[in-house]
Amino acid sequence: MKPGRPRGGSRWGALRAGRLLQDGAPGGPVLRLFVRLVRRPLLPAVRLWRRNIQLRVVAATMLMSLAVVLALGFVVIAQVSKGLLDAKEEAAQSQAAGGFAVAQEKANTPATVDGPDATDNKLGRDASTWMNSLVKQLASGGQTAFEVVALGAGTGTGTGTGSAAGTGPAAAPGAGASGVKGARASGNVDPTASVPPKLRRAVNHATGTFKTFSQIKYTAGAGDKAPEPALVVGKRLTDINGDPYDLYYLFPLTQEEESLNLVKSTIATAGLFVVVLLSAIAWLVVRQIVTPVRMAAGIAERLSAGRLQERMKVTGEDDIARLGEAFNKMAQNLQVKIQQLEDLSRMQRRFVSDVSHELRTPLTTVRMAADVIHDARVDFDPVTARSAELLAGQLDRFESLLADLLEISRFDAGAAALEAEPIDLRDVVRRVIDGAEPLAEHKGTRIRVLGDTQPVIAEADARRVERVLRNLVVNAVEHGEGRDVVVRLASAGGAVAVAVRDYGVGLKPGEATRVFNRFWRADPARARTTGGTGLGLSIAVEDARLHGGWLQAWGEPGGGSQFRLTLPRTADEPLRGSPIPLEPEDSRGNRARAAAEAAGSGSGPKGPRAQAPVRPERSAIPPRSAVAGALPVPADPTALPGNGARVVARPADQAAQEDGAGGR
Repeated sequence: MKPGRPRGGSRWGALRAGRLLQDGAPGGPVLRLFVRLVRRPLLPAVRLWRRNIQLRVVAATMLMSLAVVLALGFVVIAQVSKGLLDAKEEAAQSQAAGGFAVAQEKANTPATVDGPDATDNKLGRDASTWMNSLVKQLASGGQTAFEVVALGAGTGTGTGTGSAAGTGPAAAPGAGASGVKGARASGNVDPTASVPPKLRRAVNHATGTFKTFSQIKYTAGAGDKAPEPALVVGKRLTDINGDPYDLYYLFPLTQEEESLNLVKSTIATAGLFVVVLLSAIAWLVVRQIVTPVRMAAGIAERLSAGRLQERMKVTGEDDIARLGEAFNKMAQNLQVKIQQLEDLSRMQRRFVSDVSHELRTPLTTVRMAADVIHDARVDFDPVTARSAELLAGQLDRFESLLADLLEISRFDAGAAALEAEPIDLRDVVRRVIDGAEPLAEHKGTRIRVLGDTQPVIAEADARRVERVLRNLVVNAVEHGEGRDVVVRLASAGGAVAVAVRDYGVGLKPGEATRVFNRFWRADPARARTTGGTGLGLSIAVEDARLHGGWLQAWGEPGGGSQFRLTLPRTADEPLRGSPIPLEPEDSRGNRARAAAEAAGSGSGPKGPRAQAPVRPERSAIPPRSAVAGALPVPADPTALPGNGARVVARPADQAAQEDGAGGR
């Protein structure tokens, strides 16, 4: 099994290792494409939601109002529904009790009807005809307020096909003629379908009155009349022959349903009106607060852009007005302070420029006199001759200081101009190295160049780039403690870079950013053998910014330092990275990480750790063949892909030295 590969070839193992979401893993690009398609239409809405506080407040008010209206509506509808049903049940039970009493009274009282129904006066009279007449009489009193259904005891369905079932308008189709086994109903009601079986069982097995909610279903003779909700009340009674039967009253709930629908529509309309009204109120109230805040934000943005005369319009005497007055006072004070600082800075720049120009005339005179004395030093005694040499050297440094001060004043005044043209940085590096060779020979330092096998073209000001690189190389030689200096070139994407690496005293933590300050020195006691002015790196970083590039530093105590100049390949092109990592590959941190990775992967040599060799007096850069076996180091996350430029590795034994940091 290869190292780093999850055990088991299942898709679940790949998912746990996170490989399914990578570009080369199955399902990764599809999932990302799906997420991108879903996110794209939602991004404008999300951006508007995050940036508009007024929209969030109105939406929150609307949602909370809607929740309150819904809760209130459910409570009101439940209470109204309960009240309507309770009233309907009370009225229905009262009417049904009266109807049951009338039906039982008719069954117990002999009829005195003359004519065709006179047979009812006799014992054993026709119960079927009497039942039809009873259902008709009971239903006629309701006037469509209720319907009446009579079912035979025990079954509730017809068993016969006699002609008696068809007599009278209340007879149900298919009702039987033997006893009271037939089902009878008024108003074309389907008796067996309208009375629930559960209610029939309750009436058949117990005494008393029972009720339930159901639907009134009609037969084919009623046309296409739809079922209606109803309250069904039933009770066990006896007919004229003493046989039991079930009598049911069906009370339609149509009016209650219409009343409840009216209440629902009223609540919905009122709730919608309340939600819209509250949202409008919230919008108006929040607008009164958000508008001044937006105005203040816009004015603050214009103030930050340099338009210091912008002010808020203040109306009224409320808290918003007080905020506007305070904001205007703050802006006024800032404008005054900034104007004072600008005047002071302008005076300082003018003073430096004027002093630098005024000093040129006496300096020229002093230079002429010093040159005459320096040329005649052979005729002087040794002390006077040495004084003449010191005078000439300090005058050179004084002239350099004046030139640097004038250059700094141009940067401060914004008068520095860039004359960019396509140049090959290899030619600039060669000129810089040729100029630094005498100092390098004096220090015993060897300067090596890497990455110069291919052209490194960029649109830049050759004079300014050469000045930056000369400063970096001279500093590297000065602080390199006699060790080699490596200059590396690379280009990738839209950027080119030149890195100068030395193995001298290095930089302490935090000094990599302060090294570009004017007149800053890490060790004030350290002598400047090259006569630096203390403004070289300050001018260099200004030159890099003028190109739209970067000048960055890295260092570690006793491990040397590296300065990296990154420039855009094309003028005015923004930089997104550098082709050369800021921290070199042979730093202590990179070597430790590489060793840890090698030990973790098991690819390192086994056995006891070899003892580091004794550090030689002078460390030389190993040949390129020795670099091939060096341990790999992780790439700089901010670096662009390189173009094959090589980096020289440094022996590990050189990391043991811990010297004090030197100034630049």
